[in-house]
Amino acid sequence: MRILVVEDDSKIASFLDKGFREAGFSVDVRGDGEDALHLVESVPYDAAVVDLMLPGLDGLTLIETMRRRNIHTPVLILSARQSVDDRIQGLQRGGDDYMVKPFSFSELLARVQALIRRDKKNSQPMLLQVGDLEMDLLKHEIYRAGEKIELPAKEYALLEYMMRHPGIVLSKTAILERVYDYSFDPQTNVVDVLVCRLRNKVDRDFADKMIHTVRGMGYVLKAG
Repeated sequence: MRILVVEDDSKIASFLDKGFREAGFSVDVRGDGEDALHLVESVPYDAAVVDLMLPGLDGLTLIETMRRRNIHTPVLILSARQSVDDRIQGLQRGGDDYMVKPFSFSELLARVQALIRRDKKNSQPMLLQVGDLEMDLLKHEIYRAGEKIELPAKEYALLEYMMRHPGIVLSKTAILERVYDYSFDPQTNVVDVLVCRLRNKVDRDFADKMIHTVRGMGYVLKAG
C-alpha cells in the first residue's frame, strides 16, 4: 500500500516515513502543499496524512482542492491545532479523521488502516493471491500453502510489488525505484541481494519455485 505524508517539520516527517515503511507501506513525503497537490493528482494513494500548517498551500486548502478535483484519497489530518472548532473545520472541509500532535504512532497507524478499510472507493484489493501465496495488505501477513512467512519491510515491499504484477518481468531499475526510491545504479547489487533473501523465504521449503530470474531482464513471480 502507498501513503502520502505532507508535513513540513523534518523530524516528524522522518519519524512518519520510518514508521510507515516499517509497517510495510511505500511512502512519499512532501513538505509543501503545492508539491503534494501535484503528486496526489498523478499518483493513486491508499491514504494521506496531512499537516495543516504548510508552506505554499495550507493543509485545509490542499484537502479542499483534492475533493473539488474528485480525488477521494482518505485523509487523516495531523495538526497541533486542538480546539473542537479546528477539528470540526478539518472534517467539514474534506478530512476523514483528525489527530492532534503530539501523537502515538501506533494509534495513527491503526487509524490510517481503518480509513483504508472503510474507503469504499479504494480500488486496490486488500488480499493479494498468486497460486498458494497470499498477502493480507491490512494485517501485513503472508502465507504460502497455509504457512506464515515473516518478512522485514524491504522484502515485504518487494513481494507486494511482485504480487501486484504476477507473470510480468520486473527490471532492477523498476525495483530500485519502487522499493528503494532511488535511480538505477548499474554497479549496485542491492536488488540481487534482496531477491535472494526473499526467494530463500518464499521458495526454500517448496518444490514449486515462484520467484524466477530472467537473465539480462530482471525477476518475475509466477505460480506453477
